[in-house]
Amino acid sequence: MNQQTVVITGASAGIGRATARLFAERGANVVLLARGKAGLDATAADVEERGGHALAVPTDMADPAQVEAAAAAAEEAFGPIDVWVNNAFTSVFAPFMEIEPAEYKRVTEVSYLGFVHGTRAALQRMMPRDAGVIVQVGSALGDRSIPLQSAYCGAKHAVNGFTSSVRTELMHQHSAVRITVVQMPAVNTPQFSWVLTRLPKSPQPVPPIYQPEVAARAVVNAADHPHRKQYYVGASTAATILANKLAPALLDRYLARTGYASQQTDESDNDTRPANLWEPADEAPEHDYGAHGSFDEKSHPRSTEAALARHPRLVLAAATGAAVAGLGAVIRSRRAR
Repeated sequence: MNQQTVVITGASAGIGRATARLFAERGANVVLLARGKAGLDATAADVEERGGHALAVPTDMADPAQVEAAAAAAEEAFGPIDVWVNNAFTSVFAPFMEIEPAEYKRVTEVSYLGFVHGTRAALQRMMPRDAGVIVQVGSALGDRSIPLQSAYCGAKHAVNGFTSSVRTELMHQHSAVRITVVQMPAVNTPQFSWVLTRLPKSPQPVPPIYQPEVAARAVVNAADHPHRKQYYVGASTAATILANKLAPALLDRYLARTGYASQQTDESDNDTRPANLWEPADEAPEHDYGAHGSFDEKSHPRSTEAALARHPRLVLAAATGAAVAGLGAVIRSRRAR
């Protein structure tokens, strides 16, 4: 396990950074891809401090040539890539008609095509060896869209469709390469401090909110156990996806009423806030945003849903025990009649 080489995109903050730390604790070689130098350098230091080996490669995931060059640098430094985690994204918080075409294009190029470019670079190296795992960091919003995030929701829907297609192609080829998706809930990442927004109030994740470490544990678990098509993090993710399957029209009306207010704090937005759509927010002046956003007090440090996914045998044993106990109760009840 400590010989793993792991590539993580969007590694300078949030889920990517928390994931890099976890892999580092196992002694892995961790290749960090992101645009901002300050965040990349700080994440590399995190990895080295935790016992891993870091290589920071400034990369814009919207540029396939840069992604390919980063993959080549990873294998030159550490050898074959074992795990590739696609996580990089950007977004715009605004009603659809207030998002400029160029902005929409940019979000799509990073948040969707960045996953395509990363997957291609990984498969070009994994398929000839018939080994490797690709983990896509998805979102509940890839199944159930919400207002004010049309560009991001569209990209996450596209990631789901693209990944399902690639998975079936790998199955057709009887490939041992695995690809899986981890569907995330609202996470306390720095994106809400640097996302481009045209909302009157400061943006926030829709509660319940989880800490990045919860998401990171799920990513590492998916890399270790990539046999499942997807993993859900947080009961809210599972509930949202299920509700969308059972009552999508009702959910539409609910989100139309609540979706604007639930994504904004009570504080007016600051016009001088950075926006990372075109340039990394940590570049000038250099500022490391870390893994966490500004919602620590509201965020959950663990997810029962994700914990159960990491221990399926315990879940099976508990379910079996409950079934046996229930059957015993029925038998005793019938004997008493």
